[in-house]
Amino acid sequence: MPFKFKRLEIPEVVLIEPEVFYDERGFFLEAYKFSDFSEFGIKERFLQDNLSFSKKGVIRGLHYQNPPKAQGKLVKVISGEIFDVAVDIRKGSPTYGKWIGVILSEKNKKMLYIPEGFAHGFCVLSESAKVLYKTTQEYAPEYEAGIIWNDPEIGIDWPVKDPVVSQKDRSLPRLKDAEIRFFYKKDNHSDI
Repeated sequence: MPFKFKRLEIPEVVLIEPEVFYDERGFFLEAYKFSDFSEFGIKERFLQDNLSFSKKGVIRGLHYQNPPKAQGKLVKVISGEIFDVAVDIRKGSPTYGKWIGVILSEKNKKMLYIPEGFAHGFCVLSESAKVLYKTTQEYAPEYEAGIIWNDPEIGIDWPVKDPVVSQKDRSLPRLKDAEIRFFYKKDNHSDI
């Protein structure tokens, strides 16, 4: 299998490291392969790819889409380096409101799988970054929602000072006031 899958402190969130083949021309890797992901337990089909370009110090997020258009995401960095964050927003979850943060970069080539029921955001650590992510549902603005990036009850330790945040993201509610339609099921990660 050309991927190493590692469950993080919140087991539904998975860090993925592809096998990279280097030679004098450069490198080659498989960025996604349904059969390998499915064998590990990530069986969702991805329906849309998104690409963002951001400058150093930018924070994007924390975003999610509510059911029935909830999105799982597979996030990777094409150029640069980011601190990528997933926040558990499944009501009743033992890790509700907890977050996971990992460094994803062009250099380390790691990816982060974030299932439905998590808010997602990132900040750019390099001069700029291009972030490519697959989603399990297409963008549906009527189901779009989010949480303010600096919610003190979540307490994300963002590694940037004075971040650049869009007006839209600065206007997002705190977790306690957000519209959330996700509910934890005890066997939620038994398939992944």
